[in-house]
Amino acid sequence: MDDSTTTPLKRARIAAGMSQGDVRARLREIRRKRGVMPPKESSLKRMYTEWEQGRVDPIEWRDELCEVFQLPPAALGFVEVAPPPAIEVPSTLDVFRLDAELVEMLEGQTDHYRLMDRRVGSAIIPQTVAHVEHMQQVLRNALPGKHFSAAAVALAEGAALAGWQALDAGNITQAWDLHDIAKSAARQSDDPAALAHVTAQQAYALLDAGRPDDAVELVQYAHTPQTAKRVPSRLRAWLAAAEAEFLAAAGQGDQAKRLLDQAADLLPSGDSDPDLPYLMLNQTHLARWRGHCLARIGAREAVDALTSALGGDQALSSKRAESSLRVDLALALRSRGDLVGAKEHARRAGELAGRTGSARQRARIADLLAS
Repeated sequence: MDDSTTTPLKRARIAAGMSQGDVRARLREIRRKRGVMPPKESSLKRMYTEWEQGRVDPIEWRDELCEVFQLPPAALGFVEVAPPPAIEVPSTLDVFRLDAELVEMLEGQTDHYRLMDRRVGSAIIPQTVAHVEHMQQVLRNALPGKHFSAAAVALAEGAALAGWQALDAGNITQAWDLHDIAKSAARQSDDPAALAHVTAQQAYALLDAGRPDDAVELVQYAHTPQTAKRVPSRLRAWLAAAEAEFLAAAGQGDQAKRLLDQAADLLPSGDSDPDLPYLMLNQTHLARWRGHCLARIGAREAVDALTSALGGDQALSSKRAESSLRVDLALALRSRGDLVGAKEHARRAGELAGRTGSARQRARIADLLAS
């Protein structure tokens, strides 16, 4: 491999005159000094090889690697996300009235992190969590007024985004806690759409914890006939599709198909609604979702649905979404007996999951390849 294709991490190791074994020994030593049990040598060896090849971003080991080589993150090729402009916030002893400009700036920051999330995934979790803490401080210091509800919705959206990133990184507890912050803010806002969305999204933490029946119960709590009268059709379609996914995971395939049909009937044209800036759902997304549910229940038509979704432009706008879709397609192809096709999509999904630091997708891929 010439210098133009060698990763910064490998160049740093060579420049330090260290072998991979030397680096791994130092990493394990640093973890022990911090009171953290390091992984098995075989696991760390595999992980470090993937890091040096640039296949996986060592998100949870960045600090240790910087300490080993005595270099800043940028010198090791780690993604540095520039924060949006800082907002002046009063001290904790001051109270103030919110205005439309401040709320717009908070929403703009959330949009910034939402766009960066689609590009680099969980690498920006620290920045997003800091943004959530910032907004919590703003609301604690704010007097009631006509802009308070909008600011509370902004906090709910930001906390839900951070919670989803934590879930993608494999931190289920943090994901649950961040969604609790989102739910509290949504209740403060008295916005039924925001509350329904963040409550249903929190159910994914239960799903990833292996509790699909509880996930069904939580999403049904958020998705009631009373809710349907108070939220836009696009969100109602999203809620129906989410419930379908949890039902499929719980082995209730017929009910899942019924909810997917309901979601298709409810979904309006277009990609998004002005009143739902946090929600993008169109026919392509729903086709991917349907394929995911069908793959979960082992339906033969899953391959056609997922192949169709893979061909949609919107499905490929996010590396995380494409990784998830390809895992589903690998699962569906394997059910059909196409082991070659399944392996190819699993391989590509693994590459994408490595780039975004998606522990969630890597776990699904490992289960797929192990079974």
